[in-house]
This record gives sequence, structure tokens and C-alpha cells, in this order.
Amino acid sequence: MPKLIKDGAIVDDGFTFANPAEDGSFTLPAGPVLVKLATWQAHRDALLAHPHAKGVQLAPAEFAEEIASDLDKLALIAIEFPGFADGRGYSTAHLLRGRLGFKGELRAVGDVFKDTLFYQQRCGFNAFAVKEGKSLEDALEALHAFQTPYQGSAEKPGLLFRTQA
Repeated sequence: MPKLIKDGAIVDDGFTFANPAEDGSFTLPAGPVLVKLATWQAHRDALLAHPHAKGVQLAPAEFAEEIASDLDKLALIAIEFPGFADGRGYSTAHLLRGRLGFKGELRAVGDVFKDTLFYQQRCGFNAFAVKEGKSLEDALEALHAFQTPYQGSAEKPGLLFRTQA
């Protein structure tokens, strides 16, 4: 079973990624399931009837507003980071946590490694599927690289200078 970092610990990934078959049929695996946005939209009723936890994975060009009415039905939203220089996922995470009020697992997937985790956490991510070939232990340690950030964020909106006496 694949591992990931969630809520500051290395854990098993309990979700199974599901895609429709080439003929368009769609069979749900037993247990928690993660699907792409297009699969969620095409098979929403079947997924809602699934008795286990559900998650949707958003690509960089997809918008959180497309699932806003279903946030209370989702345990997980995974946001893809196709490359280090693509920051759209940061904005999507901040929108989900802030304006849309998503409380479930928010997972960074794709080009995720120790240098990005701290900033992703500040935008609202609480889970990280670290890029294959990178050390989970090193990445976990990087979450604690900075103790007192200056800027406000999704996790702590206040500014540092406003909290100092």
C-alpha cells in the first residue's frame, strides 16, 4: 500500500484511484475511492451511492467551484502539481480552505517534495503524496523547517507583526 504524509505523520494511503474502463464502464473498488473530476461528473450518482469515503482529484486547469456543492460529500480533494513552477494548486487549496470552507483531507499530488511541503501546508494542505523517488522522512522533516512565518495563511491568517507586543 502506498504511503503518504498526513497530519504530520507517515501513513498508508487508504484511497484507491479509480478510472472508467476504455469501454466507458465504471466499477467501484471496495473501500475509499479517488477519481478525477471528469469521472466524478460523469458517474456522480454511482459515486454518491458508494458506501465508502470519496475523493476528487483536480488538475491545475480545473476549478474548485465545479465541486463546491459536493464538498460535504467528499472526504478528500487531491490537487495536482505537474511541475515545481506551476503554482495554481496553491490558489486552489487556499480557495477550498478559505472561501469554500472545505474541512476534509486536502492532498498535494504530483511534483511534491520537501522544498514545497511547508508552503503547501501554509495554503491549507494537510496531506502530501511525495513524488516517487523522494524520501518521505526528509519531506516530513521539512514541514518543520520554519517555526515562525511572517505572512498570514490559510492555516494561520494573522500577520506576525500584529501578534508581537
